[in-house]
Amino acid sequence: MIPVAFDYQRATTVDEALAALSEDSKILAGGHSLLPAMKLRLNQPGKLIDITRIDALKGIKEEDGEIVIGAATTHGAIAGNELIKQHLPFFAEGASWIGDVQVRNHGTIGGSLAHADPAADWSALVLAADAAIEVQSTRGKRRIQAAVFFVSMFTTALEEGEIITAIRIPVPPAGTKTTYQKFVQPASRFAIVGCAIMRKPDGTTNIAFTGVSDTPFRDGGAEAAASSSIDAALNAAIAGVSVMSDHYASEEYRKHLAKVYLKKALQAVS
Repeated sequence: MIPVAFDYQRATTVDEALAALSEDSKILAGGHSLLPAMKLRLNQPGKLIDITRIDALKGIKEEDGEIVIGAATTHGAIAGNELIKQHLPFFAEGASWIGDVQVRNHGTIGGSLAHADPAADWSALVLAADAAIEVQSTRGKRRIQAAVFFVSMFTTALEEGEIITAIRIPVPPAGTKTTYQKFVQPASRFAIVGCAIMRKPDGTTNIAFTGVSDTPFRDGGAEAAASSSIDAALNAAIAGVSVMSDHYASEEYRKHLAKVYLKKALQAVS
């Protein structure tokens, strides 16, 4: 498991990283998705651009009614952050489920979102939180709503030459309840099924799944039915979704797990 030869550049600013980007280069953040793929030669970039030392991409703050998480902020930093625990406790909960201590101390939220693994935790969390993904290129900045960010397996709405700079989440109203429930693959700790829920005081319920299909998704049918009862939400869940089947779980078993973990999540925010 040896990667092909590649060049390496450590960027000190976002502009420097963007200037170095090319069709044959990849951004290196935590590296926990990219480096294993390179070792297996599933990914063979000619150059790695290391952004781990760019302070502007790190940190968590409240700004203009939003919680702003820098793209290079590690899972561990999010799990332990008091602002996150206060306003988005399911982000802290979800971050604490990721990998092991070493992974949480080096892996980043931006890297995970850009990789778009269909079993990753952050995808369901940002969908349930109505987050926006802030990206930047030499053409400027733009925001991509999480609802349209995930296109297909390992594919996002990022365009050529763009990097994720921040994740912006509207501060939920007081009294909002959140939870992230996950059936864990014990070796990788990825989600065989993960369910994230945000329930606001007016009864609005955001429900998002990861690990179920080849793309994470908001379950609109379950959301609409959740105002009636948990049973109604369970009956409406996963309707019309193409459910994955692999050596971890069959399609039938995943459907079952999705409803089990949706029930656990709805009970947690009731």
